[in-house]
Amino acid sequence: MQIQFRNNNKEIFAPLKDKWLIASPEEKVRQQFICYLVNEYGYELTQMEQELQVSNSQRGQGRARADIVIWKSEQERKDRKSAFIVVECKAENITVRKEDYFQGSNYATWARAKFFLTTNEKETKFFKVLEEKLPLDIEEIINIPKASEANNDKKIAEILAQTKIFERDEFQKLLFSCHDIIRNNDKLSPEMAFDEISKILFMKIRHERKLNSVFSKDKFLELKKLKEDYENQVLEGTGKKDDIPFYQHLFEQTKKEFQKDEIFAENEMLRVRETSFLQIVEKLQKYNLSDTSDDVKGIAFEEFLGKTFRGDLGQFFTPRTLVNFMVSILDPQEKEIICDPCCGTGGFLIKTFEYVREKIEQDIQALKEKFRNDLIPENFDSLPEKKQQKIMTKLNEYYAELNQDLEVSDKFPNSRLHNLSWNCIFGTDAEPRSARTAKMNMIMHGDGHGGVHHHDGLLNVNGIFENRFDVIVTNPPFGARVSKDLEIHENDRFTNEEKIKYYTDRYKDAYTEALKQVNGNIGKALLSLFDMGSFSTLTEVIFVERCLKLLRKGGRMGIVLPEGFLNGSDLQKVREYVEGKAKILLIVSIPQDVFKSAGATVKSSLVFLKKFTEQEEIAYFNITQEVNDEMNQKYQPKIDEANALYEIENDLLMAFNEQLKKANKQTDKAMVASLNTKISLQKDTLFYAKKTLKESLKNIEIAKIAETKAEIKKRFDYEFPIVQVENAGISSTGQITQNDLIAVKTEFAQYRQENKLWGYETVKYNYEINEDGKLYKTPQVINF
Repeated sequence: MQIQFRNNNKEIFAPLKDKWLIASPEEKVRQQFICYLVNEYGYELTQMEQELQVSNSQRGQGRARADIVIWKSEQERKDRKSAFIVVECKAENITVRKEDYFQGSNYATWARAKFFLTTNEKETKFFKVLEEKLPLDIEEIINIPKASEANNDKKIAEILAQTKIFERDEFQKLLFSCHDIIRNNDKLSPEMAFDEISKILFMKIRHERKLNSVFSKDKFLELKKLKEDYENQVLEGTGKKDDIPFYQHLFEQTKKEFQKDEIFAENEMLRVRETSFLQIVEKLQKYNLSDTSDDVKGIAFEEFLGKTFRGDLGQFFTPRTLVNFMVSILDPQEKEIICDPCCGTGGFLIKTFEYVREKIEQDIQALKEKFRNDLIPENFDSLPEKKQQKIMTKLNEYYAELNQDLEVSDKFPNSRLHNLSWNCIFGTDAEPRSARTAKMNMIMHGDGHGGVHHHDGLLNVNGIFENRFDVIVTNPPFGARVSKDLEIHENDRFTNEEKIKYYTDRYKDAYTEALKQVNGNIGKALLSLFDMGSFSTLTEVIFVERCLKLLRKGGRMGIVLPEGFLNGSDLQKVREYVEGKAKILLIVSIPQDVFKSAGATVKSSLVFLKKFTEQEEIAYFNITQEVNDEMNQKYQPKIDEANALYEIENDLLMAFNEQLKKANKQTDKAMVASLNTKISLQKDTLFYAKKTLKESLKNIEIAKIAETKAEIKKRFDYEFPIVQVENAGISSTGQITQNDLIAVKTEFAQYRQENKLWGYETVKYNYEINEDGKLYKTPQVINF
């Protein structure tokens, strides 16, 4: 039997009640889904009831009603046996979060159902009821049984076993399995095979975001046939038929979808045969990447990434224990802008995104609990049913609006997570594969990939330019050198007018100024852009200066540096340069073994700096001027004394020369001979006097500079902790070990607050219910 959804705008027909009901948004969802249950799943109307009253002990659920309840048969419904499926309908056209399922999970537990599902205008999610656990402990599955399967215990057990939640090790195994398919079928290297998996993952994500359905082998074959039928029936003989294979056609669509992100080259194509493509799609079809937990798929993807590239792209990995520690030390806040100019595969950016996202999620959850407590009175269970429903409807509306702030989609450009993803996270990497992988990694962790670029981290690009960032966290390349012959080439010039307009509109005059770093220096040496380029070409040195320039005044940074940077005599000038631009917040010396698993052997430290605030900059400048004036005054007598000794000898020589002139006029040969001898000896004496003067002035200058530096340090004095840890949470083989960094993090957090090491500007959102009953969000900028 097939039934049709019937409405006349004002009313909707409810077949389970056999009457017309008011056309509320939730009623529309419910009646549409009842039709879907009948038409697609084969359930009879006689097996279902609408608005079944449930009872349980939770406040706010007194005489609440389940939207739809399904039994295995009409007779079981009549006998009031345990329900089979409970359906909770929501009217909101946004993602419903797990913590919002308290109604459905409680109803299903009370009804002793095996399944419960939620549906709204956007999506449907299926769950199995965990009878032995608390009502809120639910587990997502792929589907519910059809009516014909309701009494098939084996089939039901099979459906219950098809959990939709990724287990990390399961996802890793799945990705490695896909990797093996390509290596075996297409004979590609591990790195190239990984590239192909990334392309297919991008295709899958595009499909599942755009069409809100799992990208499966059957769906692919269905779309392929539709295209072939259309071409054969409509385009035959027109010359407009697309000759490329359909899976390549889908990849072309994916490239267009991500065109602004510059993930793929224009001529990029899938380099695997269709059989490999279909095998991978089939393996992945069990899961919807849009729905799967970001933590699960993200961490699993990182593990797969790390093991695949351990030998090749190992240098682009910073151990997760260090990443977590560095981000927590810097404590990024909502609204702050963060950058990693050598982002590799995105580890620091991902952790930063997660760190701030968690703050936002905690705030939203606290607000939900507040609204729930505010709206649901103690006597809720004794209120009339219509009053209860009105309260719960209003609460669900507020939940829906709060959930909008947890959306990254362009449909909600004002959401807090959208702002974090698209306006606050930026990174570059010069290696194309790692930059592309960073984007995929960011997507797997919940997005924020739009600010990641394949670009030289030393050069400005799009939103990455000087004096812009609140936080920088990075692990630059060590030991290599920037060639003195490396010039800014014509190819580096920005010429894309569309993008220039887009970024100029977005960043105004700051972007116009940022373009000059490249466009105004074509043909010049890259090192000429950096103050320290005149006395060091080491990449880590140049990147330290780059990071300091990227930071706004008062901005903070964490950077991994070789210990030679801190104590090498050849880098004294570099350290002095840094000390004149920033305060040291913390230095942590880590075991050499930490980076061995990534193929590095240099002993490293984690260095945390804060760029001078305007007040500190002025204070440092004034102290420097003051000390320089004092030292000039102090050392001038010594300089004068040294010059005076030289002048005495020089005056004596001049006197001998005058005497010689007179002796020559008087033709006093004996006197001339005597004076020539004296002049010759005096010239020797003057030569040594000049040499002595030069040496004395040099020593005086050295002493003056040393005393000046010491005095500036004394007057611009501050303390900072230096910590050496024996265990940093990871061994030389990559195994998890004891982590002393956890204690350091806790102690530093207290130390930082007590000493007010930095201030920051963040935003607090006030959510208020106005007289019209609507929820309003107003941002409030707060300075700490």
